[in-house]
Amino acid sequence: MSMIAVFIGRLFIAVIFVVSGINKLIHVADTNAMISAAGLPDGLAIPTGLFELIAGVCIALGVATRLFAILLAGFVLLTILFFHREFTDPLQAMAAMKNLAIAGGLLCLFGYGHTRWSYDALRQRRRDELAKHQAQSRLTEAELRAAHAEGRAEAAGAPVPPRKPFWRR
Repeated sequence: MSMIAVFIGRLFIAVIFVVSGINKLIHVADTNAMISAAGLPDGLAIPTGLFELIAGVCIALGVATRLFAILLAGFVLLTILFFHREFTDPLQAMAAMKNLAIAGGLLCLFGYGHTRWSYDALRQRRRDELAKHQAQSRLTEAELRAAHAEGRAEAAGAPVPPRKPFWRR
């Protein structure tokens, strides 16, 4: 049940950034004006919108979740610093608290990392399966080498000590 909550929470957080990124890309002039008013350089609207859109989609799909969660948490905290620093204004204080909560959710997502129903989890499962297969292959090869060595020793006439089964070694 908790994995379902993590999945839904991941989608909810992702929607915030996908919608925000799309809005920034649709309203480039307005976004540039807002960025300039905060004292930041012009021309950041498109890169910011693309970053939010791409990061939101990656969070939703579970691709590089931990990386994008920490990047977005830093991004959201920076928006508090640049855009919502007037805490005496109730609207700015509320926006700062909202962004602080979003950053907290992103840090939780960073902590969970590879959750079920994500590309990261699928990739980790595949890596584990490959590692298990490789370990089994190495064990089989070692047993074959031991059997060949026994055969050579028998052919040479040397006494061969009894072998323990591989599960008791």
